[in-house]
Amino acid sequence: MLENIFTLLMLVLLQAVLGFDNLLYISLESKKAPEIEQKRVRKVGILVAIVLRIVLLFLLVSIIDYFKEPFSFLTGGIDEVVEFAFNGHSIIVLFGGGFIIYTAIKEIWHMIATQDLENSKMVETRGKKSANAAIVSIVIMNLVFSFDSILAAIGLTSEIENTNTAFIIMTIAIVISGLLMLFLADNVSSFLAKNRMYEVLGLFILFIVGIMLITEGGHLAHIKIFGNEIVPMSKTTFYFVIAILIIVDIVQGKYQKNLLLKKQ
Repeated sequence: MLENIFTLLMLVLLQAVLGFDNLLYISLESKKAPEIEQKRVRKVGILVAIVLRIVLLFLLVSIIDYFKEPFSFLTGGIDEVVEFAFNGHSIIVLFGGGFIIYTAIKEIWHMIATQDLENSKMVETRGKKSANAAIVSIVIMNLVFSFDSILAAIGLTSEIENTNTAFIIMTIAIVISGLLMLFLADNVSSFLAKNRMYEVLGLFILFIVGIMLITEGGHLAHIKIFGNEIVPMSKTTFYFVIAILIIVDIVQGKYQKNLLLKKQ
């Protein structure tokens, strides 16, 4: 019993740590919906995603080997140039990473191209979406982010002999982490709304998340370019890069304030 409780706590912690980038995406994506609908978009998107995560967990437990085994028709390459062996997991992760990079670059480009962001109200001029479209985007990307956390959860519970007990523990962890995300989503969105200069930082963090997913997908697909295998970015490296970005942003902000004070 105590071992199961410890495993549950570990899974909740894992889901919370891996859910940071997901929470950031939810906050930024919900801003594309009409302002009056943004809070509902975040709540409905997360709640639907929780249900689909549980469904995804059930499916992965049932067909985990299929997602890990390479597809014969997507295996091959050119000798000494490129080699690959795509499986279901790698394709989903690569697609998710590519989409996130595209989203981050598009939003950053909009910031550069728009002359008067304050008066134009960035959300109103950049690829505005309906509430339902934003919810669909949040749910889809939530599932992409879920793959690693669910596979890690399956690994952590692999020693539990009773399959039903393991499934129940993983389900409880998904629900708890989803409720935490639901609680924090509005706070993160409010912070970004009040401190819009941090939105640039958020987009660059999202860009790094996309790169991390691309490297992980490339590794899962066993891609080799000129004999060199793609190595996934570790979580330690990811959080180190994020910490550096935040420090640079803080220092840059204070430096700009000092320059403005000197000019006055």
